[in-house]
Amino acid sequence: MRHHIAAASSAPTTPVTPYLDPTKRAKKRGSYNCGRCGLPKKGHVCDGTTTTTTSSAAVFDSPATPRPPPPRTQRALSFDDVDVDVGDSSDTEAAAVGLGPIDEGIDDDDADDYFDVDEIVSGGLPAGCVWEVMKRLPPSSVMLASGVCKGWRDIAGRVWKSTEELRVRVPANGSVGFVGSVLKKCCSSLIRISLRMESDMDATMLACIAFSCPNLETMEISMSESSINRISGDELGRFVADRRCLTSLKMEGCSNLGSVIISSSSLSTLWLSDLHSLSKTIINCPNLREISLNFSRQDNDSTDVTTMMDNLGKFCPRLQNIHVASPRLSHDTVLALSAANLRGLKMLSLVLGSGITDASVAAIAYSFSKLELLDLSGSSITDSGIGMICNVFSQTLTRLLLALCPNITSSGIQFATAQLPLLELMDCGMSICDPDMDDVSVDESNGNKPQKSSKLHHIYQKLIIKHNRMKKLSLWGCSGLDALYLNCPELSDLNLTSCRNLHPERLLLQCPNLESVHATDCVKSLHEVIETQIENAPSESHLLSKRMADGSKRVRVPHILSQQFMQPSDDIKQGQARKRRCIVFMG
Repeated sequence: MRHHIAAASSAPTTPVTPYLDPTKRAKKRGSYNCGRCGLPKKGHVCDGTTTTTTSSAAVFDSPATPRPPPPRTQRALSFDDVDVDVGDSSDTEAAAVGLGPIDEGIDDDDADDYFDVDEIVSGGLPAGCVWEVMKRLPPSSVMLASGVCKGWRDIAGRVWKSTEELRVRVPANGSVGFVGSVLKKCCSSLIRISLRMESDMDATMLACIAFSCPNLETMEISMSESSINRISGDELGRFVADRRCLTSLKMEGCSNLGSVIISSSSLSTLWLSDLHSLSKTIINCPNLREISLNFSRQDNDSTDVTTMMDNLGKFCPRLQNIHVASPRLSHDTVLALSAANLRGLKMLSLVLGSGITDASVAAIAYSFSKLELLDLSGSSITDSGIGMICNVFSQTLTRLLLALCPNITSSGIQFATAQLPLLELMDCGMSICDPDMDDVSVDESNGNKPQKSSKLHHIYQKLIIKHNRMKKLSLWGCSGLDALYLNCPELSDLNLTSCRNLHPERLLLQCPNLESVHATDCVKSLHEVIETQIENAPSESHLLSKRMADGSKRVRVPHILSQQFMQPSDDIKQGQARKRRCIVFMG
């Protein structure tokens, strides 16, 4: 790009004329004639009937049938792909150079609104051509192109001002001025912004965003491991209250909030992670549809999660998706949530709550009968709780996650897959475990080395699943399994990581659509068995269909008659049977 810019800057000051008449030259300030018919623009309304060709655009477009405008697309700038070295925080223009690519273009109608697309700029190029090229360049190249001439600088400014989405990675030695310079170029058109913070985040950065983006609708802030989010709960509450158009807020590293008091009539999505010891939590958002609250797993967390869920049910009546991850989740928390009138709730995720029991499942089943996703990972429910889930949600539930639930067995999992016909995803990771794998005891009296405990040897379990709609199954860490039989024609992703006691001779996969199998930390011979069964599985059932007599279409043939009446498909006749493509991940 730099070579092109250098060549353009060294071009003669008199632009090359696009007219057919070689004696005429375009004016330096641009063409005063219509780009379609060639008549003077002043006092002229083009009717599209003149056939005189005056520009290169007329060669491709018929004058009588003007080209319809293309569908309107948005422009998004990404600044997170290339490392930036901000040596001096005051030199914000240089800090922005060398950043990531532009994802999408701008509608041609925008160019018509901003300038005359047929105007000739430096280098002998029409302004419309420069616009088309510049809107596809990365931001760093747009900055370089703006220094070629005044015409290019004007077009570059229009490209910046048409930006609606911005993604910025703030380097470790970056400053507020760096972000401010980028936001200043985009002006007030930004409605979506995403920051990847490698430096600390504070109220000054938040104020910079609030000042530069008055029409902001979506904001996402992610933190690196070395950065700290210093924003307090009061500062975040004021920011949300002043943003009348804000509909989505996602922020990481919220360990310094202290309290959360958020009031907004426009907010519909709220994600806060790394929360810790909140003294007060009030979220008054009547139009909130989705909320995700992730708490840190520190032992000294003093957040009253039960009161928080009670307030959430009172002030957010339109909630559809709830995700809360906290070790302080209990049965009282579930009762407080179930007391709210959240009849439209579709997704409920209460993770890491060891105090959630079968009684909690009964309260959930009684209050929310339309759940499509239920995640009780880390709870203390048993197979009885799974039975209640199957009785209530048999016609709605598509995703069930019961990872880290030590009280469930393979019988409960089999019952769930048999009674939930719409199930597409199931996660039972670390639920069927062998307690003797890591159970060691130390004889402190004589100082002997750690030894296995004298408990009875764990009885390994087998799992048989037959399901017509399941697409993803996760059994990671299920060291208590020694036999697995799967008959799932739609299964595409299978996770067997750390299933250390799964015997290869006791594994049977009848899953013709498998695309990936994760088998890290398993016995070595399991890899060969998986690949062999996948290769031998038919990709499609060609031998169970037969063409009509007139050859119009294929019809299903009963399995008993298939050997007598079936003819091999055309692909098989030509030796073009498709091979299975499945990736097996082994550690």
